[in-house]
Amino acid sequence: MAFGRRNQVEEEIKTEETKIWVCSDEDCKGWMRDNFKSESTPTCPLCHSEMELSTKELQVLDNPHPTLKSS
Repeated sequence: MAFGRRNQVEEEIKTEETKIWVCSDEDCKGWMRDNFKSESTPTCPLCHSEMELSTKELQVLDNPHPTLKSS
């Protein structure tokens, strides 16, 4: 018997090239999605260094909060 197994069809995870902000400190691994930032040029929430715009292949997520959506 297999408890906890789900007999559901696995859905393909959709990914796309996504704008992100990456911490400029080489020792910090902090990053955030552009559409989840709260200021125009964010600072790293981990070390408080400046962040730089970059891209990364990520799973598609929607940010339902209207004030945090990127323009």
